[in-house]
Parts: sequence; C-alpha cells; structure tokens
Amino acid sequence: MADREDVLFQAKLAEQAERYDEMVETMKKVVRMGANLTVEERNLLSVAYKNSVGARRSTWRILSTALQIEQQAARSDSALKIKVLIDYRLQVEKELRDICNDILLVVENALLPAVTENQSKVFFYKMKGDYQRYLAEISSCQEHKEAAEKSLEAYKAATEVAELELTPTHPVRLGLALNLSVCYYEIMQSPNKACEVAESAFSSAIRDLSSLSSALYKDSSLIMQLLQDNLSLWKPDCSEVLLSIS
Repeated sequence: MADREDVLFQAKLAEQAERYDEMVETMKKVVRMGANLTVEERNLLSVAYKNSVGARRSTWRILSTALQIEQQAARSDSALKIKVLIDYRLQVEKELRDICNDILLVVENALLPAVTENQSKVFFYKMKGDYQRYLAEISSCQEHKEAAEKSLEAYKAATEVAELELTPTHPVRLGLALNLSVCYYEIMQSPNKACEVAESAFSSAIRDLSSLSSALYKDSSLIMQLLQDNLSLWKPDCSEVLLSIS
C-alpha cells in the first residue's frame, strides 16, 4: 500500500497534468488515510474539486445560454436543437451534482469531525457553503431553495468562527466573505446584503493591514481586490447601502 507522501505526489502530478478528476480520487485516498489534513493537503483537495466542478459549471453556463438563444430564435429546426441542448445540459447537471454531493459527504462525514484547529474549520464550512451554492445555481423551485439555505447556513457557521479566531486580513476569512457576498448577490438576489458583507470585510481588512504577514500578502491582497471589484460592479444595485469604496 502506498504511503501518504506517495499518494500526495500522485495528486501533485495529476494537478500538473490538469487531470483533476483523477486528482479528486487521489486526494480522497489521502482523506481515508487520516482526515485531519495539513494546510497543503487541504489546499490540494480544494484545488482538485474546484477545477473538477469548475469546468462543468462553465459548460453548464454555455449550454444554458445556447438553449436560451435557441428558444428565442424559434427556427424550423429549433425543436430538435432544443432537445439536444436540454439532454446535454442534463448530462452535465448530473456530473455537477455527483461531484458536489461527493465533496459535501467528505466534508460532513470525514473532514469536519476530524478538524482540530479553527482555520481548517472555517475552510471546510466555507467549502460546504460553496458546493451547496453550486447546487443552487443549477436547481430550481424547492431544490434551489433548500440548497441556498444550506449554503447560507454553512457560510454563517464559518463566519462565526472566522470572526472570533482569524484576523480580518487572513485570506481564509477574506475568501469566505467574498463567497458569502456572491451567494447573497447571485443566489439569494439580495444585492444590499451582498454589498454589506463585501464592504465590511474590505473595510475591516484595510483597518487591520498591520496584521498582514508577508507570507499571506499576495493571497489576501488578491481577494481584497476581488471584493473591491465586486462592490464597483454591484454598486448600482445597492441603493440602501452606503458604499465608501470607490
């Protein structure tokens, strides 16, 4: 049986080769060897699932746009094309659901019960929120509502720990705020709340810049820029929120 270092090496090779589905399976082997992951292992797991699901999220969006265009065109051959597009999108949806449900089970049943420090607890609750959000993106009616509520619940659990245990400039806390604000804007259709979360995270980080270590500067500054970019984009929809960031 391969030891942990050998399996991690295989995962890194899969990442370099951009074979992310294989990287997912390899990192699940690491979890089975012991679910209390190091920061490096945690990040490799996240990269594997993020890229595996990311390609399918992109495909789903492309197919959805193509379907909308075809439905509006109403050409003589539209019915056949619409059926092909719907069937193809359903195939991609199934793959997306399978990946999301897979990582949600891993997080819920293995990673969160084994966690021993707060940074990882925030990280895994954030992952739970992310993948419930991805399910909400491709769902409708009651399924959408349930996934959205579970996403918010996980993000809020992560936020409670992050605000107590992580500095405002920590990239895990900033990344959580970024994704929570996106959830409010895109999934919950609540631009004011999205702007409130994003502005609060950005402003708190600005006030606490002295706590930002050189090792974390690159990651934190990138996320702060994304928060600022989103606020600029969302500003027209946030009439009830006083935005101090230009």
